[in-house]
Amino acid sequence: MGLSKGETAAIMRAVEHSISYRQNVSDQKILPKIDAAEATRLLGGTLNEMGQDAAAVIDTIVADGDAGLMHFVSPRFFGYVVGASHPVGLAADILCSAWGQNSAYAAATPTSVVMENAVCTWVIDLLGLPSECGVGIVTGATLGNTAAVMAARNALLRRSNWDVEAQGLFGAPEIQVVIGAEAHSATAAALRYAGLGAERVHRVRTDDQGRMRTDDFRETIKDLNGPILVILQAGHINSGGYDPFAEIIPIARKKQAWVHVDGAFGLWVNAVPELSHRLTGVEDADSWAVDLHKWLNAPYDAGMVITRDREPLVTAMSAKAAYLPGAGAVQDMGDTVPELSRRARGIPSYAILKTMGKRGVREMVARHCELAQWVAAELSNIPGLTVLNDVACNQVAFHCGAGAARDVLTPAVLDAIHQEGLVYPSHGDWRGGPIIRVSVIGHQTSKADVEVLVASIKRAWAKVAAENNAV
Repeated sequence: MGLSKGETAAIMRAVEHSISYRQNVSDQKILPKIDAAEATRLLGGTLNEMGQDAAAVIDTIVADGDAGLMHFVSPRFFGYVVGASHPVGLAADILCSAWGQNSAYAAATPTSVVMENAVCTWVIDLLGLPSECGVGIVTGATLGNTAAVMAARNALLRRSNWDVEAQGLFGAPEIQVVIGAEAHSATAAALRYAGLGAERVHRVRTDDQGRMRTDDFRETIKDLNGPILVILQAGHINSGGYDPFAEIIPIARKKQAWVHVDGAFGLWVNAVPELSHRLTGVEDADSWAVDLHKWLNAPYDAGMVITRDREPLVTAMSAKAAYLPGAGAVQDMGDTVPELSRRARGIPSYAILKTMGKRGVREMVARHCELAQWVAAELSNIPGLTVLNDVACNQVAFHCGAGAARDVLTPAVLDAIHQEGLVYPSHGDWRGGPIIRVSVIGHQTSKADVEVLVASIKRAWAKVAAENNAV
């Protein structure tokens, strides 16, 4: 039957609004103009009895919803390590939705599954990981960590002659989990989801950059026996720092531990030959999690779980049934992710990688790291501001004022920056108090954008310092 006139108009209006938004977003203040209460008044309420014109619905969504949008895709958004959704990824995402493929099995939808397999191959190559790895494209690093922890759980228990898929965890040998004291909350969530518990862990002390201390790791693991899972970090959320993989992984190997690396954003630095020494040894782990919607700037949501051995991942994730397609000539995404019903979320990344190429990805990551270094140097020259991290990738963490004054001045400066609205760094709490976090990660972010950032920070600090007699 095809599309009706109204449906065609609705799709065209959505595309027109999308283009208009992207054309103008750089000129907009970053914060939403309305709060959730006002958004509820505009967009909530009771459902109408009769249907409405499709194109009019799209226009109303934009008219009522625009003021409630945070402009994550702006090149001057520096918060939360959020990628800026590359335009070609957006274009491919539209195709992905239009095609409406349930992309678990190649027999049903060869185009989308082959494209996603290509993304897996290309990303593994870019990241310098073993070519034979098993890979699943998931919603993001939280689920990537979860899938990897579940694969580790299965493999470790199988070594102890326990089939967790058949017998569950009741009565299973205890898995000892070793994790850094400053590991990201996503790994705690992964341990909860996998039934291992977020608090039943051995926490290793970290240095002033949040990196696991090798001496304390050695001391922590030496008396542990049985199945052991070690979780390392490639990209501390505040410092961007890397655990010492080349030192820790050999120690873990002597205990037959499974080593997993949470590399949500920081693993991408391994794609840059000039910077990859910062992650020496990371390729020797057993599994990794990485986001595509962060440094690759894919549209939300997309991430990857990667395991050196594909079989434990398939055992943990796949769900076979008589009505489902059988195995074909390529690896099925449904075998390495927890969803049977899934959109082909790897297609936007396919388009981005084809558009940028290896060189484009490497140059973007290297540029962001260089810009972060520049920001840190500029902020270090402003009296009263303290940069806390050695810039290992794209993160800069700093606070305003000293002593008890830090607790008041730092949030006040961040609020002043947000109220001005030209840039958006985000908050955190690290090394004794509140911090301001800068993440340089948008695909369009340039030297001009970080200059605007530093100028905004200077103005906010001058204003707050004067108001608080902190000059």
